Amino acid sequence: MDKEQIQAAIAKTKDISEKRNFNQSFDLIINLKGLDLKKPEHQIDAFITLPHSKGKKAKVCALVGAELESQAKGIFDSVILSDNFDKYKDKRDVKKIANNFDFFIAQANIMPKVATTFGRVLGPRGKMPNPKSGSVVAPNANLKPLYEKLQHTVRANAKSSPLIQCSVGTEDMDANDVAENALTVYNSLVHILPNERHNIKDAYLKLTMGRPVKVGEKAEAEKETK
Repeated sequence: MDKEQIQAAIAKTKDISEKRNFNQSFDLIINLKGLDLKKPEHQIDAFITLPHSKGKKAKVCALVGAELESQAKGIFDSVILSDNFDKYKDKRDVKKIANNFDFFIAQANIMPKVATTFGRVLGPRGKMPNPKSGSVVAPNANLKPLYEKLQHTVRANAKSSPLIQCSVGTEDMDANDVAENALTVYNSLVHILPNERHNIKDAYLKLTMGRPVKVGEKAEAEKETK
């Protein structure tokens, strides 16, 4: 899969999709093969930093103690202090928080309390603060670079099904930027997978309400006719 093939798929995706009254996202779908997902070493869970914006702002909530309170309130979309965790005893309140934010960051020394209060909801949704994304921070951390990095971060996850789907941009973005984002995800996965490209079956691009378009489909058709 190369940049030209991705750009061709982007153009075709736009051509076959109806115009909607909202800014649709481009999703990259990668089907995997040759993996036994029952084996932990074959499961994929990676946070990938894209070279360009995803086109939509990621909302980030900080779960911190007094040490980071002032700094966090000037950076994140919402801040919940550890002293106020008791307000979230009702699971419904935690679900509301989970629905409102894309990422959660947490101060490392209060992680046990974070897990007790929010883990039952954030865990199954894959939103618990994760060291892999740099979202578990020291009490003296510089938070602004983390917030900016999360605006360019996607999670590639395949633990129960051999498929990865993540947003790589929006339809109003420059097609070149969307293509470079998609290629970054693809190349990152190639380096993570046990047998690299041999574990990738095929890849598709689609808009939120559109039909999937296979990346490289035209090139494959041309090969078959020769």
